[in-house]
This record gives sequence, C-alpha cells and structure tokens, in this order.
Amino acid sequence: MAVTKRKSNRSASRRFSKLLAQLLQRMLGSARLRPCKAQPKASPQSASLRSLTLAALALPGLVALPAYAADEDSVDFQYSHYQEGKRDVYGLIYNVDTQLNSVAKLPNHLKPIEVDSLHGSAKITLTDRAKLQVNYTQDTWSGATPVSTAPITIGGNRPQYKDVNPNSINHILTGASPLVGDLQGLYFDQNLNPLQLAGYDPDTGQAVVIPASKKNNDKLVHTMGTASPETRKQIDFKYSYEWDEAGVDAGAGLSVEKDYKSRFLNLAGHLDFNQKLTTLNFGFNYANSDTSAKLDPDSLQFYSTDNYDNSYYDFVEIDADGNDVWKILPKKPLVSAGEVETTYDLKTLQKTSAKLLGNRQDWSAQLGVTQILNKDALVEFNMGYTRSAGYLGNPYKLVTLISINPSTAELSSNEVLPIYGSAMTLLEIRPDERNQFNWNLGYKQYINTFNAALHLDYRYSHDDWGIKAHTIQADWTQPLGASWTVTPHLRYYSQSSADFYLPYIKTVQVYDADTSEAVASPLNRAMPKYYSSDQRLSGFGTLSGGLIVNKQFNKGVSLETGLEYYTHKGSLKLGGGGEADFADYDYWTANIALKVDLDKIASLGHSDVAYSALDSRHDHSEHSHHASHAPAGVMFDHVLSNAGDFMVGYRYVRNKQAGGMLHGNNSVNDNTVRLAGCGGKECAVTPDDMTMNMHMLDLMYAPTDWLTLMVMPQWVDMEMNMTPLTVAQTTGHNHGGAVHSHQTGGLGDTGVYGIFKLIDQPTSHLNLSLGVTAPTGDVDVMLRKTNTVPKGTLIHYGMQHGSGTWDLNPSLTYTEESNKFSWGAQVTGTKRLEKRNKSNYALGDIFQSSIWGGYQWANWLTSTVRGVYTSQGSIHGAYPPLISESTGLPLGTQHVGPVDQPKNYGGQFLDVGLGLNLGTIAGSQLSAEWLQPVKTDFNGYQLKRKGSLAVNWNIAF
Repeated sequence: MAVTKRKSNRSASRRFSKLLAQLLQRMLGSARLRPCKAQPKASPQSASLRSLTLAALALPGLVALPAYAADEDSVDFQYSHYQEGKRDVYGLIYNVDTQLNSVAKLPNHLKPIEVDSLHGSAKITLTDRAKLQVNYTQDTWSGATPVSTAPITIGGNRPQYKDVNPNSINHILTGASPLVGDLQGLYFDQNLNPLQLAGYDPDTGQAVVIPASKKNNDKLVHTMGTASPETRKQIDFKYSYEWDEAGVDAGAGLSVEKDYKSRFLNLAGHLDFNQKLTTLNFGFNYANSDTSAKLDPDSLQFYSTDNYDNSYYDFVEIDADGNDVWKILPKKPLVSAGEVETTYDLKTLQKTSAKLLGNRQDWSAQLGVTQILNKDALVEFNMGYTRSAGYLGNPYKLVTLISINPSTAELSSNEVLPIYGSAMTLLEIRPDERNQFNWNLGYKQYINTFNAALHLDYRYSHDDWGIKAHTIQADWTQPLGASWTVTPHLRYYSQSSADFYLPYIKTVQVYDADTSEAVASPLNRAMPKYYSSDQRLSGFGTLSGGLIVNKQFNKGVSLETGLEYYTHKGSLKLGGGGEADFADYDYWTANIALKVDLDKIASLGHSDVAYSALDSRHDHSEHSHHASHAPAGVMFDHVLSNAGDFMVGYRYVRNKQAGGMLHGNNSVNDNTVRLAGCGGKECAVTPDDMTMNMHMLDLMYAPTDWLTLMVMPQWVDMEMNMTPLTVAQTTGHNHGGAVHSHQTGGLGDTGVYGIFKLIDQPTSHLNLSLGVTAPTGDVDVMLRKTNTVPKGTLIHYGMQHGSGTWDLNPSLTYTEESNKFSWGAQVTGTKRLEKRNKSNYALGDIFQSSIWGGYQWANWLTSTVRGVYTSQGSIHGAYPPLISESTGLPLGTQHVGPVDQPKNYGGQFLDVGLGLNLGTIAGSQLSAEWLQPVKTDFNGYQLKRKGSLAVNWNIAF
C-alpha cells in the first residue's frame, strides 16, 4: 500500500476521486496520442522536406518529459497521417486577342505535402523504483511546399499550355511551372510601386504596363517546389528512478534523416512537498545537430549560394594550346554559420554539385509547479528558456531579390516611365543565435454534474527574433459508458512575424542622371543582413478543432483514434496585421493508436492463458515454457485456443540487397547492365544497394474455438542507392551524374485472414489460413519533379508501398512436437486478383514452401533451422508513359535503370534460416530468424540478395 500511495500522489491529478483520476489519465494519455502539428521538411526540387516544420526550428527531444516513472508496463503502437490541402497558384496569362498579360489562377497539379508517421514505445519495470522507456518514431514526407515568394508579375509561376493543333495559336491551359531562376524583371512607377507588364508596343518596342492603381499589381504568390519521399528515424530512451517524495529522469536519443542528424540528452526531476499537494518540476536539455543538405543540381545555376560558398574558381593562365586554365580556391563564407561545399566543371565553369553544411546546438531549461487546489481541481505553471546557436536556417528556403537603380530623371519625370528592377534568387540567411522564453498556465477541473473533466491551457512565448506567440487550448473529456471516452478540443494559435521576415527583398539605390553616381534619397533601401521568406516566420494565426475517441477493453488493451482540422490564415493573427491571403492553407491530421497494458494483463492472471492461447497442445503444469516453436519468419503457424482470446503482436522484417548485379544466377558488370539491362535501351544508372524494412502489427481474435481472425496492418520503408552508368541525358528523373539515393515509406497493404483448425491433437496441428490483402499501400509514389520533366516520374516498382491489387493469400501449416524436438512444414502463396492496379501494372504471383526443425535447449530457449523455396513471377504491365503537358505526346524514355523494367522482378530462390525462440517472458514471446540466400535465379537483371532478418514479439490474453 505504501508504494501504491506514493505512486498515487506523484501526480497532482491523483488527489482527485477515483473517477477523476481515470478521466485525467485518459485525458493526459489522449494528449500524448492526439494528432499534432507534424514537423516534416520540404525542399525546392530537392530530397528534403524540413520546410514543412510547423513550429519554426523545433528540434526533436528538446522538451523533457515530466520526471514521473511510467504508471504501468505497457507497449504502444501509433500510426498518424498529416495532409495539407492544395494551395492556389496564380500567374500571368497572355491573351492572344488583346496581346496583353492578365493575372489568373493556374491549374495546380502538384501533390501537397503529406506525412506518414509510425511510433512505438515500451515501458518496462526494472525494479520497484526504476523503469525504462524506449521510443521509436519514423516519419516519411513527400509533396510540394513553398520555397520562395515574389510579386506575381515577376513570373515565378509560368503557365503551361497544350496546343489544340500544331498550326493553331489557341491554347488550353494545363498547369503551372514553378521557377526560382530565369525570373523576368519587374517594373515600378516613380513611387516604386510595382507595375504589371502587359506586353510591348509593337511599333516602339516600349514596355506596356498597367498603372499601379489597378488590382493585382502587388499580389504576392508562392513558388512551389516538390521533393521525393524522405524518411526520418528517431530512437530515444528514458530511465526513471523514484524516491518517496522525489523522482528523476535521464534520457537520450538520436534522430537521423538523409541530410540532418540530431543527438540529444535530457535530465528532468520532480520534488513533492506540502503533504504532496505541491509538486516542483524541472528539466534540462541539450541537442547537437548537423545539417548536410545536398542542394538540387537542377537548380544550382538559377540561384545564388555566394554568401555561403567556401570556394570559387579563378583564372590562372592560358596553356600552350591556347586554352584557359582555371583553378578552385578556398574562401571564407560571408555568413557566420553554415557553408556550401561546391564542385565545378572547369571546362564549362558551371557548378556540378553543392552541399550545405552546418551545425547547431540547443540548450534549454524548464521549471514548473503543480498545485492541487481541492479534490476536483489543480493548476499548473511552467516556464522555460531555450538558447540556440549555429546554423539555424533552412537550406531549402530561397528569397527573391529585386534590385532597382532609378535615376533622378526617371523619378522626377511628369510622365509615367516604367522603372526596371532586376530579379535574382538567394539562399535565406537567419541569425546564428536565438533566445526563446516560454510560459504556460494550465487548469484542470472535474465537473461532477457532467461526470467530465475540463482542461484549459494558455501558453505565451517570445524570442529575440521578434516572434511573440499565444496559444489557447481547451479540452473536454467525457466518458460515455461501456469504457468509451470522447475528447473534443479547440485550439487557437497566433504569432507575430520575425524581424527579418520579408516575402521578398527590394533594394533601391538612386543614381544621378548626369553623373551616374549614387545619391542619397529617402527611397534608398540597403540589403538587409538577415532575411527569410519562410511563411512559418510570418505573422499568422491558426484555428483548429478535433475529436479523440478512446475505447478501453477489459483485458488491458485500449484503442484510440483522433482527427483534427486546422486552418492557417494571416487574418487570424491576434490584433491583425498578419500575412496576406496568398499564404493561407488548410491541413488535417489523423491517427490511430493501440496500447497494451502489460501490468493489467498480468494482474488479471493471463500469463498462463498467454501460453495456452498460443499452443493448447501442452499440459502447462509440466510444459508452461512451451509456445509456438516455429521460426520468426513463419506466419499462420498457431491459433488461439479459446473463444474470446486475443493476441497482439509485432513483426519486423529487414531485407538487404547489395554486392553487385546478377543476370539470372550469373554475375554481370556495370557495362553489361548498361547495355542490356533496360530492354534494348541504354541504362543510365544501376543500383548499388537496397534496404527494405517492414513493420507489421498482428491483431488476433478467436470468435470460436476452431477459428482465429487476424488483421495485419503494415508499414514499409525503403532506401536505394544508385550510381550513374552514363552521362547521357534521359527523360525521366535526372540524377545529376553523381551517386544518389531514393527513399520512400508509408502505410503498406493490410491483410485480413481467417485461420482454421483442421487437426488439433496434443502434439500435432494442421491449420488452414485463408485471407486477402487490401491495397492500402500507395502505388503512385513519385520522385521529385525536375526542370527536364515538369510532370514527375513514378518511383521504381520495388519501392512502391504495396501491390495496388486485391490479393488472395492461402496457406497450409503443419506442426508437431516430441519431447524437446519440434518440426513443421508450410506451403503458402499470393495470387493477384486483379490484372492491373491504378498505375497499370500487377506484381507477379508468389509460391513459397518451408520446412523446419527445432530443438529446445532450455525452458526459455529453442533454436530452429529452416529451408525455404520461393518462386515469384515478373511484373505484368508497366507504368503509363509520361505525357508532355504542352503537346500531349509521350516524352520518350522515362525509365533509366534496371529497377525500372518490369521484366527485372521475381525469380526462384532457395534460403536457409537460423532462428532463436525465447521462452515466454511476462506473458509474451520473442523470436528472431536470419534467412541466408543459398541459391538465386533472378528474372532479368537484379541486385544480389544479402539476407533477411525477422523479429517477432507477441502477447496473448
């Protein structure tokens, strides 16, 4: 009882009635699982998506969790999705009849930003006072996001047309082509208000402009950029230790993505006093992060990196053959943090690649107090400070610079003389320091009349960048009976803009008309030291509302789902003065989470049920250590024994291909692949290696003693590194002539199965599984759009998230045991039930057979050996050809490597697996198996197989 009392008093909410404690626990738990503002990233035609981060410069792991040990041992799984709505895109359209330009909304075919996230955590008791929590998070981003802002008349969004016929001047508007370079100049009046270029006088050749008083001259528009999918992975842990009136947490973690790596540490604690009615909380955090961002090679010639460059090329001499000789020299970047490493082609004097490098460090501290007011209410107050130093910018955000050099004669003329301003694009520059202060006031109240809990929060933050932010949030947690709880919530957020935020930069230097010398003028504007057009640094407000639904099951399992919708507008800024409506957009988040309370399962006495539900053939008075002895890579080998039983499991599979290419079962060199691997067309690239990770959730329920139902959602992520074989230009995705990689990830296909007991003897079992997989995984994932292909290209077949077809999955499994020996066999297959998916292809059918044997070395350990034969057909069909939006005709060759050829998939394989099965631990089982390739006979040209790892954990109750 002493331990129970100590735990019940750790958090202030535990001073409420039993019902209030349950309500607050659900409310606080819901807050952890609530759809929240994603922190992805985006890039202008690049492989990164960090610009999606909705809270500017937020870092993972920088906020410590409260120093309270986990209330119970548990395992959590959560999937969430973030989706932006399409943004309006405007540009100038040329009217053939009037021969003038006009502002118009353009078709937007760019897919908006979307983020898929997977999260898993485990809380484990080490001693009666110590606990360990481990968390894993994985996010994959893709889509289009703003990369710069400029007046509409500058031509950042160019209309795309489709000819009605080759001899006609009439066109059909089909879309918009975003440009960050090759911008047309802008004209201004004598007061330097922007003018809209309507055309040119055919007689004089002079520019024809629309007066500044006309609408839309100063309208601002985003230039959108797209990115290929990219994945971030984060793992962190927290160790908690408690005394009677105090507790401490120590944690650390690592977050990794292709161009960004962050390492973080945190320490937090709490002290209880005033008879545990008052709790003092404190925390300290440190993060060290590195940026290594490869800038888009297609765009390097169209924007300036001069401020960040650490090298340049310079003329040396003329050689004996009369050729200019150039060399690359180092230089100090003009910025205080961050630098760009550039490679050059000294024959063409063009940049061939560039990488922005930077380091940042963040320190933060938090201090707070929680006070119980009475048995039904409590109040919380927290404050925090964060200092950030180093490279704090976004390597994929650009700023448009317009330079105007009017003469005194132009400014004093009585006529409306259009004054020209030249345009260029720069990488943004932010300060290398930031100091942030945060204040939070929270109030929780149990309302007996409604048997509900109200949670109110107000947060205020400000920093030395000039941003002041207010957040108001209200939650209402309402039990509905039968262990159902709903939590509607509202949230309002407002912030002022950063001091250096500018939609675009306009510099002015007036010159004397006679001497051509610079003169002083109130119109002059110098180049600012810091500048960014990132809309997250602008003044805006967001208003959101959502609903969370939670169901608590009797056996220690809870299921929660939530949906929240946000609207982001400059007009919602507190006090007005927010950004114009060009930056408005909406987005939504949704999630579903499953939590397994291991303590609850153990307290209900289900440890033995966990064994028998998995394997009813044993007398557990003698063999309670027995469970499923099949290798970790085998599915459908067991059923739940009793009606009403549940099982929750997690499977992880990692496949690796590397080590060169095979044609059939013969090794081939790169030149052979180049000439023969792409169906009569020359391959431009070849894969170096590919890694695929699959995360699967097993959810099993037995409605009867002879039938077990199973649902298996899955998450997949893949990465492929490729090397160019030729410098020949291809139409499709251009890789810039350097080693590169592709990443993708998201929700895969979902399996639904029924497993039937055909033979159920004490030592032998025969199970029949019949099921289908639903095509919930995407098969239309695209690579980024490039300057050569404005419409984009579908990613390689093997990196799509699913099959895209409904598939039949039958299997027949036999298992038997005798003393310490066990063995089994299985045949299984996959039959595609549709000829084509929505991307015009279907994966090949699969047949697989396995046979295995196992030996039990100890009550807790069994080893297995397995032989596996697999046969899979090649892909039927192919991606539809890319069509030119201007001509309506195919663009030509779009597939540039052997992984883009349907015939280069499938084959026949023989593998040997070695596995270990651990005995039941706290009611759960853990097993692992390594599958080593023995014989490979590919269809066509494919990467060598290196092996596969399978890990399986489950708990039945």
